[in-house]
Amino acid sequence: MYCESCRRLVEGDRCPLCGKKCKRDVEADDLILVRSTSQIRADMFCDVLQQNEIPYYKQSDIGAGMAMLTGLQMESFSIFVPYSRYEEAKEISDALFSQAEEEEYDPESDSSAEMESESD
Repeated sequence: MYCESCRRLVEGDRCPLCGKKCKRDVEADDLILVRSTSQIRADMFCDVLQQNEIPYYKQSDIGAGMAMLTGLQMESFSIFVPYSRYEEAKEISDALFSQAEEEEYDPESDSSAEMESESD
């Protein structure tokens, strides 16, 4: 199924991210999220997509105004491709970025918070 709100492929009839009901199957021209990442990595990924003639859409996750306030280091981008090219784009993404390089900060898994609580 396809979540029109999150632009993601989902199993079942409800999106696990937004909780909305998915009402239809994915179509070839639906935009699908491939990766969310920093500006530098997004630019690199988009360059490789362009070299492989894969159309893409790059969207700022926080917006230009917020990026100006927080600085470009905090800005991230989501990269979307048509479903018909998703598998090819996903393979490129996986080849470019390893799991260790791409882990984003998650406050719930912050090891420094665990260390502070262990030392108390």
